[in-house]
Amino acid sequence: MNKKDRVIMNDDIRVPEVRCNVDGAESLGIISTDEAMEKANELGLDLVLIAPDAKPPVAKIMDYGKYKYQEERKLKEQRKNQVKIDVKEIKLSVKIAENDVAYKVKHAREFLEEGKHVKFRVFLKGREMSNPDSAKDVLLKVWAMIEDVAIMDKEPKFEGRYYNLYVLPKK
Repeated sequence: MNKKDRVIMNDDIRVPEVRCNVDGAESLGIISTDEAMEKANELGLDLVLIAPDAKPPVAKIMDYGKYKYQEERKLKEQRKNQVKIDVKEIKLSVKIAENDVAYKVKHAREFLEEGKHVKFRVFLKGREMSNPDSAKDVLLKVWAMIEDVAIMDKEPKFEGRYYNLYVLPKK
């Protein structure tokens, strides 16, 4: 557990006085930590240090279990509503035949129509490394075939032994 994730509550609070609030109710103002603990015990709730760095530190009387549960639910809901981007990778080579290019472009078009992102990669083997522009030419030829349904995210880029082209679907 990280230091920032650790919650200081109840008997772990070591400051003489706190600015105390009651969850969903009034503010008790600046009172001693002992008084705040008594009030929390009276209500059957926890005393949780919210802002330990403030002067004086801010504490809140609340049901910590319920609060933690609500936070977890909120995070779960955010994850559920998050959009997952699906990236499909299509591998090509410098010496690829025209009909193979057409076949791979047909698949890329299907992926783009489904709303998926597509990454084209041209792998350079052996002596092909001496002329990487040939790989860029293959990618530009592919781009010409799909530019009506896609947006080029980045220009073709040389990375290691690959030339990459990343395209997004048009909305």
